[in-house]
Amino acid sequence: MKDLKELVNFLSGFMPWILFLSFSGKTFASLERSIILGLLASLIFGFKELRKGFLLQWGTLLFFVACAITVDGMKLIFVAKSMGIVSNGFLALVIWWTIIIGKPFTLQYARAELPPERWGEPALLQSCRFLAIVWALLLTFLTIVAGFKSLNPTLYPDWIYFDITIAAIVGGIVFTSFYKKYKRSQSHSKT
Repeated sequence: MKDLKELVNFLSGFMPWILFLSFSGKTFASLERSIILGLLASLIFGFKELRKGFLLQWGTLLFFVACAITVDGMKLIFVAKSMGIVSNGFLALVIWWTIIIGKPFTLQYARAELPPERWGEPALLQSCRFLAIVWALLLTFLTIVAGFKSLNPTLYPDWIYFDITIAAIVGGIVFTSFYKKYKRSQSHSKT
């Protein structure tokens, strides 16, 4: 049950992005709606984390506000046409930034589940950093895939790119879940 709760908390950080991906569709109007949905979801699902200063939540909110201004408000078509690159690239940059400044986004989620006396453990920081790097690499890969699609729009059908995106996200979620179980079993075997 604890694993499920942790997974739900982790996924709630990505919920605006998941909804955005699911509802962006193929038209400008569907993209506009999905941006508003992402913006609302970042406020609703991330309210508690925004108040606590979670970097991923603030980056998510910033992204959707910027998209609401540039796509919904200013109707900048070139931003809309590059949304795969922009969204994956922005999220990858936010995650890389959290790693570079020594505050991997995963650490904030881990600390929310742990007692304060464990927050400074080097093993915790190392594990969180590793998981953040895995997610940053996944999103960097998806940015490259979106760039490839943009340069070769007719080479493969859209569903292939969508399936690659879904597979990468599901792979990241599964890996995160198994890695956390592995690290937990390692720490229990030492005690």
